[in-house]
Amino acid sequence: MDNLWTTRPKPAQVIHILATYLTSGVRSILAGERLKPIARGRSLVLLGALFVVSTTPAEANPNTDNLKLYAHSRVVNYEQFLCLSKIIYKESRWSVTAKNGSHFGLGQMRSKHYRNLDGYRQIDATIKYINHRYGSMCKAWAFHQKRNYY
Repeated sequence: MDNLWTTRPKPAQVIHILATYLTSGVRSILAGERLKPIARGRSLVLLGALFVVSTTPAEANPNTDNLKLYAHSRVVNYEQFLCLSKIIYKESRWSVTAKNGSHFGLGQMRSKHYRNLDGYRQIDATIKYINHRYGSMCKAWAFHQKRNYY
């Protein structure tokens, strides 16, 4: 048991070792006694609540991440991509289903055809529009900062 840390320990051994070191100073006099039925019930409820609470995911929307990767693959220059990303974030918060009046989707285009496109085609249409109207993503972003639309 002395070289337990140098060999590949089983998870149960590691848990036992950690429990021994972490709780040796805080052992209760009642540690060996059985729990009363009410205390046992409360313990089980608390344990169940901890399992439910600890399973809540805290991750970014994978679809949004995929859309950003796709946009970056279409706009290779990182500076230009950042400008495009700022425009899309400001317009729609990267929501494919965003709607503001008669404007739809990621780039808040006015076309009803645009709102039926998937996120990837919306990105293509937004990039095409920006390149045609402004020449670059950063010029469109500069325009957007001055006038709050593009």
